[in-house]
This record gives sequence, structure tokens and C-alpha cells, in this order.
Amino acid sequence: MKLADRKSLFLLPFLLAGFLVASAGQAFCGFYAAKADTQLFNQASKVVLVRDGDRTVITMANDYRGAPEEFAIVVPVPTFLERDQIHVGDRGVIEHLDAYSAPRLVEYFDPDPCRPVYPRTMSMRAEEAPASGDVGRKSAGSFGVEIEAEYTVGEYDILILSAEESQGLETWLRQEGYRMPAGARKVLGSYLKQGMRFFVAKVNLEEQDRLGFSYLRPLQVAFESPKFMLPIRLGTVNSEGPQELFVFALTRTGRVETTNYRTVKLPTDMEIPEYVENDFGAFYRALFDQQVRRERMRTVVLEYAWDMGWCDPCAADPLSHDELRQLGVFWLDPGRTNDRFAPRRPMPGPADVFITRLHVRYTADTFPEDLRFQETGDRQNFQGRFILRRPWSGRPGQCSAARRYFEDLVPRQQQRAENLARLTGWELSEILARMDLGAAPAPREDVPWWKKLWASGEEKGGR
Repeated sequence: MKLADRKSLFLLPFLLAGFLVASAGQAFCGFYAAKADTQLFNQASKVVLVRDGDRTVITMANDYRGAPEEFAIVVPVPTFLERDQIHVGDRGVIEHLDAYSAPRLVEYFDPDPCRPVYPRTMSMRAEEAPASGDVGRKSAGSFGVEIEAEYTVGEYDILILSAEESQGLETWLRQEGYRMPAGARKVLGSYLKQGMRFFVAKVNLEEQDRLGFSYLRPLQVAFESPKFMLPIRLGTVNSEGPQELFVFALTRTGRVETTNYRTVKLPTDMEIPEYVENDFGAFYRALFDQQVRRERMRTVVLEYAWDMGWCDPCAADPLSHDELRQLGVFWLDPGRTNDRFAPRRPMPGPADVFITRLHVRYTADTFPEDLRFQETGDRQNFQGRFILRRPWSGRPGQCSAARRYFEDLVPRQQQRAENLARLTGWELSEILARMDLGAAPAPREDVPWWKKLWASGEEKGGR
């Protein structure tokens, strides 16, 4: 993400999005080969939603790059937030969650057709600082803006604002050095009509220096509200193009879906050519581009839904009990520790945490409403998974099944090329050229080795 200029508002594309100052039980098996995480996409924001009943914990991360003194966010929130409802999170935990749930490439090895192996089902259960300054407190009231609270949390100075009307809020923000983009007043007004407050955070440079962080850590807020939604519209006011949003929802019940936009599953379990392994990132970007075009950028894409207690195949280990607590999974037993597994490996995630990973590419035109969600009881596992099949390295003459295997190999490779073309929109002829299939080995009758040994002698009349 980039800043328009000093003291300008930067609109984050997620809830709390705001301004900147300047078959369920059966394993899939296969071997993990590569993943498609959020780093493949520019301007990608990540939000972790922990939800149970009306209780919600939001963790917000973004890819802001720039001087920390120019960073600030203004975020609509459904309720007043006290100091202990705000926290600074660990970026590494979000990166772990991203890696765990990313679409993945897996590889299988074709078995020896002369020695068939019968399949079997497998599974794995695997310190508050004083608030700084009055930040325009004296002038706020004249614009109908009330500063309800001021906090310093970690390296952030935070205000909780309410306002009587959007024009006063916009004017006050401009006076405080924020350059409001065109269209922001209307969006601000819509949130004020819903009775929402605004959470303002900017970097306290002295605290950042004291704490020793060279990057901006994620912000977390916890609150109770019947509203299960992400107000994304502020993120489109000054956007120069489509934005990427990844939502990681953690619940006790099951999969999370959007109620005002259609949620569609990512294509999955399709075999693709082996050469894709060398650039799985380019493949996945092209696949998602194709999916977005096909749906006219009006759907939310489900990339992963899984019981956090296990994975198969694992793009990363399940999050530990401690990591889930850091993200705000408040229903876990706080007394449970990782000692049993230390130091060799972290504790597997508990079975009563279900993760849903949603990916949205959006503009103001294609997503004119905020995202609204609902929890479901659906605990069926799903993953965006693409398959490489390594051919058997034997010979056609080893047995009759081997001959049939090689007769079927080229058509199957052709099908993989067609799958890749359909998923990405790439030209089939170019895919086939890169596959360099050549000719299939010609089936031949097996000749015992001992016949080869004496064949030359028999041809000369020897006995």
C-alpha cells in the first residue's frame, strides 16, 4: 500500500478499514510441494476474525510501506472500546495462519502397475503508557466531534471518536492534517447513521523506538456486537484500482460465509502439468484472475475450510494453542500448555477451532456494500489443492498392466494440459509445447532375459 502524500488519508480495505495519515473425515494424502500465500498479491490486506456468539476479536494487518510518522488509520467500530479491548498482535502468527491455509500444490507418484496397492483411508488429528497530547481536543467539540477516549497501546496512540454528522467529522479530520479523498463524507455519514464510532490510531515514534520494532505490528480489538461484518467501503474511496482482501475466520461451529455476496469455492483437486511446479505462484495468480473475471469480480472465493486440529497435506503445521490465544480465540483453556510437545514441535491446534479462509478482490463498483457474514454448522473440510502426478519410471513390457498404463499416459497428460488452460486462460498450444510430451513408449512383448542371452547364438545356428 502507498501513501498519497504527507498528511493524507489512506484507506484500508477491511473492517476497521480506515484512513492513513500520510469428504469431512477422509484424508487427501499426497506430498506437499508448494503454496500460494498472500505475498503473491500486491495491496493485500489481511484480517483475522475470531467469532463466537456476539463476541468478536479482530486482528488487522496491512502491507503499508513508508515512514511510520505518516501512518494512521481511522476505523469504524460498532461500539465504544476501552483500553483493555485494544491490543497489539504478532505479525508472525498471522503469517503462520496464512501459510497453513494457503492453496497448495501436492504431488503423487504413479504406482507400479504390475504391483497394485489397494487404497486405504488415512487421517491425522493432528504495559499502558500515558496518552500523548490533546490531539485537537479543544477544537473537536466545535465540529460536533467528541473524543471519547485516548490511549497509548504499544507503539500506537489511539483515539475513540464519535460525531454528530459527517461534515463536522470530515472538517475536523482535515484540520488535524488529514487530506480527505472525494467521496469519503458520504461513506462516513453512512456509518454514523448506524451509530458506529471511529477508532483512530497513529504511530507514537518514541514508543516504537523504546520497544525496538522496525515495522508496524497488527492491531487487535475485542468487542461484543450482533453485527458480524467488515466495512470495506472506506477502502475504495481513494483506491487506484482493485484491492485484495484475505479474511481468516476462526469459529467454534464451522465454515463462515458471506450473506450479501455469493461465496464460491475455488476450483480444486485438478491435475496439472509437472512444469507448473517451477512457478506455482504465476499459475495461482493467473487462476485467481480467471476466476475473478468469470464471476465479474462480484463473488467471495473460499480458499480453505478446515478443522484446526489437523491438516493433510500440511502447507504448514496447525497453529499451536498459544498462537490461537494470541489471535483472540478466547474459548480455549488458558491453562493448557505446550510442555508435552516441547521442544520438538508445537502442540496441534484444538479440534473446536474451525478456520475459513476467504479471498476477495474488489472495487467500489463491484462491492458497493460492506461484507456481512454468518457462521454455519458446516464442518466439511475443503482446500484449494492442485495435483502433480509423477509418471511411473518402469517399462511397458514388464506386464500387461504396464502396457495399458503407457497407452493411457499421453491422454492423461493431454487432459492435464486442458485443465491448466481452462484454469488460467493460457493458450493450450503453448502449454503442450512446454510439456514436450514426445511420443509414448511403444508397447512391446516382454522378452525374458535368458532368451536375450542366447538369442544371438540361435540366430547363427548354435544349440
